[in-house]
Amino acid sequence: MKAVVVVASNRAAAGVYADETGPLITAWLSEQGFTVDEPVVVPDGDPVGEAIAAAVAEGARVVLTTGGTGLTPTDCTPEATRPLLDREVPGMADAIRAHGLANGVPTAMLSRGLAGVAGSCLVVNLPGSRGGVKDGLAVLGPVLRHAVEQIVGSDH
Repeated sequence: MKAVVVVASNRAAAGVYADETGPLITAWLSEQGFTVDEPVVVPDGDPVGEAIAAAVAEGARVVLTTGGTGLTPTDCTPEATRPLLDREVPGMADAIRAHGLANGVPTAMLSRGLAGVAGSCLVVNLPGSRGGVKDGLAVLGPVLRHAVEQIVGSDH
């Protein structure tokens, strides 16, 4: 199954620094048995939605985004994601925030990340920090494949 990682970062897209979260996610997805290419690094805002839409159109079964879920004026990943979703899966996003809080990261509650279904693809917004990504992947690990299979009608 194909997966795509979208990195929302103005500075990484401009080459100011190398993104570290995208490669972390792609390596994890490969370990989970997904086919995944290099992360797609885009500026915050509309390019995030365009990258998600392109991945869904190209048959991705999973799109994991990183970055743009906080409170700064340029953090627009949830706004770029929501119009693309056919159905939201709020429990996933809530579980990611709860996991961060349980691990002693009070700023986890500031993440506005979404999770949902776009066509036959699961889309999940992860925070832009390495710790937030690791928390998100820990939450997704036990349920990701099951969720992706359920989207297309498989029970298990």
